[in-house]
Amino acid sequence: MRVSPPRCRPGTESFAAMGLIGHGLIVHCVAPVRKRDCRGPNGDAQNGGSVKRIHFTAEDLARTRVATTIGVAAETLDTLKLLKDRDASITFRRWHISVRGRLGQQAGPLAALMPIRGPLIDATSLMGDTASIDEAVDNLMAAPRALMRLELENLDFHPTHRSWARNLVDGDREARLQVATALRACHTVTIAPYWSRVHSHLREVRAGYVTTMADGGVEQLLTTLCGSLVRWRPPVLEVVHTRDADIHLNGRGLVIAPTMFSTRQVELLYPPLDPDRAPVLAVPSLSGTSLDTTLWEGVESTAPSLDDLLGRTRAAVLRAAVGGCGTTELARRLHISPATVSHHTTTLRNARLITTRREGKAALHTATSLGLALLGQSPLI
Repeated sequence: MRVSPPRCRPGTESFAAMGLIGHGLIVHCVAPVRKRDCRGPNGDAQNGGSVKRIHFTAEDLARTRVATTIGVAAETLDTLKLLKDRDASITFRRWHISVRGRLGQQAGPLAALMPIRGPLIDATSLMGDTASIDEAVDNLMAAPRALMRLELENLDFHPTHRSWARNLVDGDREARLQVATALRACHTVTIAPYWSRVHSHLREVRAGYVTTMADGGVEQLLTTLCGSLVRWRPPVLEVVHTRDADIHLNGRGLVIAPTMFSTRQVELLYPPLDPDRAPVLAVPSLSGTSLDTTLWEGVESTAPSLDDLLGRTRAAVLRAAVGGCGTTELARRLHISPATVSHHTTTLRNARLITTRREGKAALHTATSLGLALLGQSPLI
């Protein structure tokens, strides 16, 4: 789970004054603030710190793999926490300056899902590990009520939000739409202008994981993984946490994925409705002292200029076609008619910004390398 203090039920008060903090119904592994390395000289947790002990079998080691991202939805939620972190590292200073003050009331329902204390919502579980915000929203809207209940029922909602939260847990579509709108609004400000570079960075980190595993096996990766927060003591991986606990993988293996905006913690994410699926270990990819500020350079005006160049709707069609999208789906996502979609896709295709191929009776539109370049992205892999 992943959540923070809300304040009002939509339709009564405004979400405007809500604080922005939090993270999920996940095993939340938090590194002490102001302490980058919370282990003593012998590698033991210090300052009263506790650890999660993840127990591996030979089968678990064989089934351990790496992924590129925990998903754009989870990263978007992490940006809200980062905006409230006054001790955020120099790495994010330029990002902070760029996005500060730009989130309006629309982002309020997300903050409602991020309480100050207790468990938090796991966006990866609810919305998947997709890099597409549209797919993440679709997953949220289609999430089973049982999953929504598991993710939300133990959150410490602010009293003024509990009625709204009950509606959300009970499957109220309007409440889900409010969360979806908030997610898009937050993503537009805090993630979208930087996602091409962020995703490229995460792919590079994953490639480094793959190289380490190829050279020295899974245990070499576990040994070198985020040294200040994680320690490999075969057959146990110790992760700095708020309390001691033992987790046995029992042959499921582990998925290791880098994160960008989660900077102070390693998290163990469980799929609550699929206990046989491997949990995900989400690992910060930037150190608190990283000086790679180029991630945030020169991208602030990209989205508005593309809208000016192509027109807002046509630019939205191009963005939605990055991962491939059908005519009907484009119409549904962008709230326009199929005829309008066909008009825009014809123009984009004539400009060689997308390609269209038939799949049975449907047409699938996909951004070309030229279209990706115009969006400031490299081809997705």
